[in-house]
Amino acid sequence: MGRYLDSSCRLCRRERTKLFLKGTKCFTEKCPVERRGYPPGQHGQSRRQKTSEYGVQLREKQKIRRMYGLMEEQFRQYFEKALAQPGRTGENLVKLLERRLDNVVYRMGFAPSRKAARQLVNHGHLLVNDKVVSIPSYLIRPGEVVQIRERSKKLEVFHSSMKRIKDSMLPTWVSLDKAKMAGTFLSIPERADIPLNANEQLVVELYSK
Repeated sequence: MGRYLDSSCRLCRRERTKLFLKGTKCFTEKCPVERRGYPPGQHGQSRRQKTSEYGVQLREKQKIRRMYGLMEEQFRQYFEKALAQPGRTGENLVKLLERRLDNVVYRMGFAPSRKAARQLVNHGHLLVNDKVVSIPSYLIRPGEVVQIRERSKKLEVFHSSMKRIKDSMLPTWVSLDKAKMAGTFLSIPERADIPLNANEQLVVELYSK
């Protein structure tokens, strides 16, 4: 599967909004979106923003896809799964993305960003129900416990990230035991509880054409 190897901040600038791809940098004055709030490239400042219906739908899809760090084919597969489920397809899509292991690791505060969480999962630093799971796309089920592997608990990335996380910052569908460096996925979140500044219905409209 292909990977995006260019600067993550270029993606935020392209979407003209913070996608929170760089962890703490996104909350500082060094954030490129704050300093250069226009698309990247030679003609970024003079480029006209697309105003067509298709353009709006495309940008919303790209924003969500890039926020969760997925390539197009993988994102489309999640859409097909969401379409096959009962209920609103857009909401089903967001719920599936929130259940990804790398996202849950990020939500629990074990990593400063989803990209960092994906790397930690790939390297086998996380356990799910006491078993090593190195697949970032693994879908967590309610009641499953995600914890840091014993031999990985000394890694600075975990300690620095957990120092920043406060109980008030945790979403309601996860719990965290900092002493044990473990968290529980309590339930599948409702769309209204997911802090995602995007309109997933536009993605449904785009793929339904």
